[in-house]
Amino acid sequence: MQRLDAIDETSYLSVPNAPVYRKIMRCFYREYEKMRFQLYREDVMELLKSEEEFADYSMNQLELDLAALVKWKNLTPIQDPGKVYTIADYKNKQYRYTMSEYAVEIERLTVRLENVFLESGSLSANFFVRLEKSLEETGDMENAPLKAVNEWWNLLQEDFKRLNQNYQDYLRDFYSGKADRLMKSVEFVVHKDKFIRYLNEFIQELQRHSRRIEQELERWSPLIEGVILERVVQSELDIPHALLEAQGNAEPNIRENVWGKWNSLKGWFLDAGDRECESKKVFRITGDVIRNIIQNAALIVQIQNWGISRKDDYRKFLELFLRCETMEEANRLSAHVFGIQKTEHFRTKEPREEDAINRSVYEEAPAQIWLKPHTRAYREKKDRQGFSDKSLEKLAQRERYLQSARRQKEVVFRYRKDGRIVFSEIEETVSEAAKNMFLQWIGLANMSVRGVGRTEYGQEYRLIRREGTCVLKCEDGELTMPDYILEFLDK
Repeated sequence: MQRLDAIDETSYLSVPNAPVYRKIMRCFYREYEKMRFQLYREDVMELLKSEEEFADYSMNQLELDLAALVKWKNLTPIQDPGKVYTIADYKNKQYRYTMSEYAVEIERLTVRLENVFLESGSLSANFFVRLEKSLEETGDMENAPLKAVNEWWNLLQEDFKRLNQNYQDYLRDFYSGKADRLMKSVEFVVHKDKFIRYLNEFIQELQRHSRRIEQELERWSPLIEGVILERVVQSELDIPHALLEAQGNAEPNIRENVWGKWNSLKGWFLDAGDRECESKKVFRITGDVIRNIIQNAALIVQIQNWGISRKDDYRKFLELFLRCETMEEANRLSAHVFGIQKTEHFRTKEPREEDAINRSVYEEAPAQIWLKPHTRAYREKKDRQGFSDKSLEKLAQRERYLQSARRQKEVVFRYRKDGRIVFSEIEETVSEAAKNMFLQWIGLANMSVRGVGRTEYGQEYRLIRREGTCVLKCEDGELTMPDYILEFLDK
């Protein structure tokens, strides 16, 4: 039975705030076409700020709109542990957002209404061959009829459009949440070779044809941009466009469309300044997909092998080694059991009997090294002993602390005159401890509604602020602060 339920993913197209939601989704879709499948909210804000109507748009509004799109299942939030450096960052949940499958198809549908072709995704190399063949015919288009030029141009753009659309759709699947879970499942190991072979064939064809297409573009670019594109515009103008003719802007729109398509095709295979061409991005992303598939498959196999106990195998190997009568026989058995191993050199602190560099390690006396288990539950055995009486040390430490507190109190209250401490009248350099004490008292009084605080010595004081500022000379520099006065209420 057909599903006729309401589609929540299309809600953002018809709600009162639809223009903002559509602009956000269009930004995601445009970046998705550039192989940026995941965006941070800061990236979205930067894209929106480039539009004049979003000049007053705030980050709080963006968070609310993103939350609504997540609720409608248009966006999928993925928490990024790589940007978490503090507990506060973890609680704030730094998200990357990616478009859901429904959202991609809905945005593509809206673009299709603007005359953009939609096709399913695959990695066929036939489009490279057809593009190369069409570019080789460029020289014949200089003097060909306009109808032939128009057919040649449409065929070239149709092949390029389907190539661009297909690889986006196919590679997008590997960055979705379902594909990520599937590649980490045991069932995927059976199909990994098929995927790797398919992607490798695509990379080989891309390497083989992209270089030739690049050469053809460099060869024919002057002719195409100087002559043929104008002939393409003329061939399009020969075709009646009722809507464009009625609006009276047929030629500028057609010219912009033709040049835009040409620049897209050129940018797919040729680098432009600091911008990397799209074919190199596809090559790199496809390599990353293959690497992820291999890593996930190896991890799955390793997890499966964790449950296998090789205790009996190791016991058998030990018995075989104990039966070896000579070192040569033990070496042969080791080579048979472990194969060719990576050589590792260990340096110990045990003194050697001789310093001869040609002396073999087998001729040295064995050294004992105590190893500790690498298990979380391991604890070293502690000797049970009685504890010593440290009462005298505690008394001495307490007396040192009290003396330090008394000295600090004397230093602080040295600046007290007539029951007040006027910071603007302090001319000598204040110690760091006294400065911290003054700032602590000022902070306590500022947090009080009445502007009253109490020192740790029991005196109650009131904070008075006068107009202007003053400079307090401290050991670690000059502190510019409001002109405060501490007036002690306990005379």
